[in-house]
This record gives sequence, structure tokens and C-alpha cells, in this order.
Amino acid sequence: MPRTLTDIDVLQEYIAGVMANAAHHAGRVEEIALAVAGAIIWRKDGPIRVWERQGRMTNALWATINGRDYFFSYNHDDETIDVHADGKGGDVLASFSNATPISEVKEFFQNL
Repeated sequence: MPRTLTDIDVLQEYIAGVMANAAHHAGRVEEIALAVAGAIIWRKDGPIRVWERQGRMTNALWATINGRDYFFSYNHDDETIDVHADGKGGDVLASFSNATPISEVKEFFQNL
């Protein structure tokens, strides 16, 4: 069930969990995850929601940017953070890994 993040401490808890998971299981996104998190906070104009399973936040996140919903998730096959348009089943608009220049993250989010 999605949980709306309304408190900076909960957002910090979520990002800390993502970073811990990345350090152990997803090293190819450990660094870029911080840039993506910052870009989401920078551009959001609606709620940030995360998926909760058994009381724990998972690595799936929805954010409203420029009035449109986007879904962010870790792609285990490609080892990237994928950005989907219009929710979980939407087209993948971008994929980010540690190899992605920060300037590309900025440009992508700036153009949403």
C-alpha cells in the first residue's frame, strides 16, 4: 500500500533505506540514487508516495512533478533506477546508474 511522505524525517528514513539496500545489493546505483532523490525533491509539486510492505518502506516511489505522476524503481536486470511515466506500468522515460552524469539527471528532471 502506498504511503504518502509528509515529514522530512520519514523521507530521510526512506532515503537511508534505499542507500543501505544499494550498498548491499545495487552498487551500480548507490551514488546516483542521491542525485535522483534530490531531483525528485527539487521538482515535486505534489505528494511523494512510497510502497509499504508489512510495515516497511520498499524501493518503489511515486512522485508528482509538473502535475504528472512518475514511478521510480530499481531495475534488477539492468541495475538502474528507472523512471516510468504515469505509474508503474508506464513507459520507461529514463534509466540512471552511477555511470550517468549528474548533468543528465538535472536536464531530465528540468524538462519534466
